[in-house]
Amino acid sequence: MTAIDLNSDMGEGFGRWSLGDDDAMLDIVTSANIACGFHAGDPIGLMNTTKSAVGRGVVIGAHPAYRDLAGFGRRAMDVASPELTADVLYQIAALDGITRSAGGRMRYVKPHGGLYNRIAVDPVQAAAVVEAIREYDSDLAVMALAGSVFARVADEAGLRVIAEAFADRGYQPDGTLVSRREPGAVLSDADAVADRIVRLAETGTLIAVDGSRLHLDAESVCVHSDSPGALDMARAIRDRLQHEGIAVRSTLDTEEAA
Repeated sequence: MTAIDLNSDMGEGFGRWSLGDDDAMLDIVTSANIACGFHAGDPIGLMNTTKSAVGRGVVIGAHPAYRDLAGFGRRAMDVASPELTADVLYQIAALDGITRSAGGRMRYVKPHGGLYNRIAVDPVQAAAVVEAIREYDSDLAVMALAGSVFARVADEAGLRVIAEAFADRGYQPDGTLVSRREPGAVLSDADAVADRIVRLAETGTLIAVDGSRLHLDAESVCVHSDSPGALDMARAIRDRLQHEGIAVRSTLDTEEAA
């Protein structure tokens, strides 16, 4: 790769509880996945994060989730397709309105947590999410786990797919993420994480938890803002990529300029 996008999940505080340093992370990343209120985020927090992203020229995406504040959207849920479509539509419309009011433009949708993991393997829920995006704005891109069912369903529906890899998460040999309940799920060594992302950019491969080599065609890399040492990891990744001559920028910005 000559360039790669660096994204992070943001706007995930709620009321008096804060999570992550959005302003500091926005100085590092090129895309911001902003929560929409169902797993985290309240209106004032989302407005402030969105305004900060617009002011820094960071590309904005909606980060919809299952309706699961108590579980931070990371619990498995069985939601009927019409309800899931409506829930996702509601969330992306809310963030789009806030983004427009801040003078910005929402460019993509990246589902969160339990929903993200479910649609990576479940074509029924993946289709429900895709339907919501198409009904709202078919020009929106989707950010999806590289090689996932969601990526395939979205592509077949004619949506622009940004294939994503995770800097701070362990991978199973089949390309899915290691459950957060299992050892090796979350990585926190900034240097080691930077090394694996440089390897990904240069060779298109990551090492799975069993030591096998995964081939991933990813355009964007995520660092979770709530991971231990998230800012250090994001800075290390950006610095190492740039040192190796790999630009850090949004694919969507590049396409728009062309």
